[in-house]
Amino acid sequence: MPRPDFWKNDKRYYDLKSYWRNLFGVNVHKLQIDAGFTCPNRDGHVATGGCIYCDGRGSKLRQKGALPSVSQQIQSGKKFYKPHASKFVAYFQTFTNTYAPVEKLRSLYDEALAEEDVIGLSIGTRPDCVDSEIIDLLSGYAKKHHVWLELGLQSMHDRTLRLINRGHNFSQFIDAVRACAGRGINICAHIIVGLPDETDEEIIQTARTLAGLPIDGIKIHSLLALEGTLLGQMYKNGSVKLMDKEKYVSLVADILEVLPPRLVIQRLTADGYRDIFLAPTWAMNKLDVLNSINKEMERRDSYQGECFVK
Repeated sequence: MPRPDFWKNDKRYYDLKSYWRNLFGVNVHKLQIDAGFTCPNRDGHVATGGCIYCDGRGSKLRQKGALPSVSQQIQSGKKFYKPHASKFVAYFQTFTNTYAPVEKLRSLYDEALAEEDVIGLSIGTRPDCVDSEIIDLLSGYAKKHHVWLELGLQSMHDRTLRLINRGHNFSQFIDAVRACAGRGINICAHIIVGLPDETDEEIIQTARTLAGLPIDGIKIHSLLALEGTLLGQMYKNGSVKLMDKEKYVSLVADILEVLPPRLVIQRLTADGYRDIFLAPTWAMNKLDVLNSINKEMERRDSYQGECFVK
């Protein structure tokens, strides 16, 4: 397939920077926020212990002590990124950022949107923590602002979700996506490549299924073993093997080929905190992984959407 004209980049996929340049005509940057949320998969509401790959520490800010306010975090981030962007999206990232009463959420989101040059929100959460009240709230913001709801899925296969202790199933993800459809909210799905016991075919099945849903973006993460997590312990005792770089790059290229060309690719790999990082070592060089994915697409002479079936 030819390279779509609306991709304003030198990549073989539609990246977030290009999407925002098309939409707003300027560089837009996400400002990461830790608003002090917890997770129902940790506090006993759903389960305890969290997902097997999660270290539970939260952001670096949280590790330093009392969290600065949302507005303070935004002001600090703007100073750092201002030379590279003129508009910003407040990214509520740490843990489950819809896991609170609606009025508390409204207060936090309003605080972010009151900051100069903040044009929207990106809310990271779980599909089982999105009810009708929260959707109404986000839909209201979407009438005047740019809004993304980031839903952690990781895999469409319930067997895998149980294995990694996600605490929700695939049907709950489907319900959340359908409830948001037509409400002006952009949906970004998160998946992990290399989860224990998943076959290549199952990974691609997740991608193909997402390609047929009313979502607008995707984040693809590599599986990381971190000290202090169950996965880290499994890695150290040899009960789980992590994917090598060549395999990961090839599978990500396969995934990109089956996704629609207009789906925004927000992330293609992951890197963890260096002080607790165990493996795989190749994941620590994020730029090398991204370059390798693009080179693999070049080698194949393919693009995002090459094998997309409507």
